[in-house]
Amino acid sequence: MTITIHDLRAWKAEGRRWAMLTAYDHPTAQILDRAGVPVLLVGDSVANNVLGYPDTLPVTMEEMLHHTRAVARGVERSMVVGDMPFMSFQASVDDGVRNAGRFVKEGGAHAVKIEGPQLDLIHRLVDVGIPVMAHVGLTPQSVHGLGGFRVQGRGEAAHKVIDQALALEKAGAFAIVLEAMPADLGAEITGSVQIPTIGIGAGPGCDAQVLVVNDLLGITEKPPKLAKSYVDLRSVITEAARDFLRDVESGAFPDEEHSYS
Repeated sequence: MTITIHDLRAWKAEGRRWAMLTAYDHPTAQILDRAGVPVLLVGDSVANNVLGYPDTLPVTMEEMLHHTRAVARGVERSMVVGDMPFMSFQASVDDGVRNAGRFVKEGGAHAVKIEGPQLDLIHRLVDVGIPVMAHVGLTPQSVHGLGGFRVQGRGEAAHKVIDQALALEKAGAFAIVLEAMPADLGAEITGSVQIPTIGIGAGPGCDAQVLVVNDLLGITEKPPKLAKSYVDLRSVITEAARDFLRDVESGAFPDEEHSYS
């Protein structure tokens, strides 16, 4: 059975913590799904983590749908959330509904994630049956307006973030990502809303935590402060490539075991 928004709400009521990871391709989605990760986010972070863009802004709907389809084909139980890219919803509510529908209809996503307080759009999407994960605090699509990748919600600015979270819950969001904010603010928002909060650099008081899978695996060359690497795959891959190079150059590969008679 696929994890649903009702499961996530129940887990919050029970005080059960859970994890979300990004996934951008079919084999990674398979591995994470079989490992028991309940929610996979096809993040617009595919832009800088896979496609070589400098940030998330250039990634297109077609690129997002391409990767969402690959992830959706790899899961049996995980909920798949498609991250709506920059300018796929900001111009109009109609644009947002149309593109969110594409994530579900063409991409195979179970829900979409939208950055910022897009209250009218969230109302519409919930009305047509598309679950919405909200996102407040540091919203990377607004990086230029925010003046860079900076911690949000310090001092008096905390009230604005709290008000946005409450409004997003009222609009119908089933969960809220809290990114790059003081830990006490993350805990305060978590205690103020009835829907799950998902922290990324928002402290341990959130209901769930999310990481970019490349950061988790130690692939990212310069991971952000909020990320934790659980393995150093960058070094493992580098060493494997060097071993292969040496074997080919010396004639040790392919040997009889890896050749056909």
